[in-house]
Amino acid sequence: MTKVVRSDAEWRAQLRPRAVRILRQKGTEAPFSGEYDHVFEPGSYICAGCGSKLFSSEAKFDSGCGWPAFSAPASEAAIDEESDSSYGMVRTEVMCAACGGHLGHVFDDGPTPTGIRYCINSAALRLEEE
Repeated sequence: MTKVVRSDAEWRAQLRPRAVRILRQKGTEAPFSGEYDHVFEPGSYICAGCGSKLFSSEAKFDSGCGWPAFSAPASEAAIDEESDSSYGMVRTEVMCAACGGHLGHVFDDGPTPTGIRYCINSAALRLEEE
């Protein structure tokens, strides 16, 4: 996978402030505030930073958590994961493998068959409808 590297100034020029805060500064949206929380149109969810395909609408489900939820990434190579101990919690952070942008977190309370819930910020995504 080709890595996308940009300066802070380049990211700020390309992205909306909300996307900069989430993708580049590891922020989060308030629950139920993101545009894709209750969107279930067919298509691909791509990184708002670099355009890499991250998730398919086929893996999206309504978890009731307030953020878009997916049971699996589009491919194993699409995302990176690492331990996150911020805010006094231990979680697994999910990042775009191509640009390193913060997407959200992954939990082991999702539906079958994976049992996984990728809890992703809407501002980190763009939906390319089919």
